[in-house]
Amino acid sequence: MGNGSKYFYNYYYFSSSSLASAVLLMIITSSLLIISQTRVITAINLINAGGRGCDIYQGNWVYDDESSYPLYDTSNCTFIDKEFDCQKNGRPDKKYLSYRWKPSGCALPRFNGEDFLRRLKGKRMMFVGDSLSQNQWQSLICMLHTAVPQASYVLGKKNGVSTFTLPDYGVSVLFSRNVFLVDVVVEKIGRVLKLDSINGGDAWKNFDVLIFNSWHWWLHKGSKQPWDYVQDGNNTYKDMDRLVAFEKGLTTWSNWVDSNIDPAKTRVFFQGISPTHYAGKEWNEPKAKDCKHQTEPVSGSVYPGGSLPAAAVVEKILSKMANGKAAVDLLDVTTLSQLRKDGHPSTYGKDGEKGSDCSHWCLAGVPDTWNHLLYASFVLPV
Repeated sequence: MGNGSKYFYNYYYFSSSSLASAVLLMIITSSLLIISQTRVITAINLINAGGRGCDIYQGNWVYDDESSYPLYDTSNCTFIDKEFDCQKNGRPDKKYLSYRWKPSGCALPRFNGEDFLRRLKGKRMMFVGDSLSQNQWQSLICMLHTAVPQASYVLGKKNGVSTFTLPDYGVSVLFSRNVFLVDVVVEKIGRVLKLDSINGGDAWKNFDVLIFNSWHWWLHKGSKQPWDYVQDGNNTYKDMDRLVAFEKGLTTWSNWVDSNIDPAKTRVFFQGISPTHYAGKEWNEPKAKDCKHQTEPVSGSVYPGGSLPAAAVVEKILSKMANGKAAVDLLDVTTLSQLRKDGHPSTYGKDGEKGSDCSHWCLAGVPDTWNHLLYASFVLPV
């Protein structure tokens, strides 16, 4: 079964009669036909003791100060950028470090960094995207380093690509910053965001695992907008609906993946849309202007503010890819991250009291769970 198939297993028990065998064969055949048509992973489904399916992306956060959380001590991990190291920046509370994601109806396999490295032995993994990808990349290399603290490592940056290598395992984990995935080209009229062009994709080839991400930079305007015009086919515009532009750009990316990636050699993930917390009314605290002073997650498993339109675009594009050559696994972290209004740097980020960062995530913190779920996708049976 291909990597893009949904993980869904039902076990049936029959007598040894030929009729039962025939029925079992029909069930298996039908299941395989259904699976072949639904290859996009929007969740990894397990079977609990009661025999019911379990979506590991649906659940709630539980406080667990007796577990191994946080998964690493930031003081022993020099890879974390200052903007993500909330404890070093003076954040006084620590409760946010000890929340564990608990799926409804089943248990996640415990994160085991040494096992992850054995599974990745001799392989190369690359994160491609914006600073949220960097957030997740730094989290993962800290988790792996903590698992094998005595192992030698090499950390470097060349041509804009950051690389963390554990030579003893032959494992390399890279981060390539590319905020739109499609091209921004300087022309006579200025910087042009080309929705139908990917010329830098060769840098993504020949990897064993690719984890893509894009969204936040599509919203930037004014001085933070890194383009002057947007081009769609033969038409050039001064601006356009950002969600529409995102869908067009992501469609171009999906076509590139389908044309250039061999799923037998490379496993591709898309990091789900990472939410921000700049409006307290979204979590039923209308007086809260942003995430400042938030110390606990939203209780329960449903975010009051509802789903994100960009997440629906991602699911739409990945669903279309299910019929192509290279299906993509979705790390569906949006809802579980929406519940973590307490997980951002806020005033304990890069700008300190001058601003409130409710977009990125503290490390240790929420991205560790993203990587725990990434690990689970390698551990659980396909």
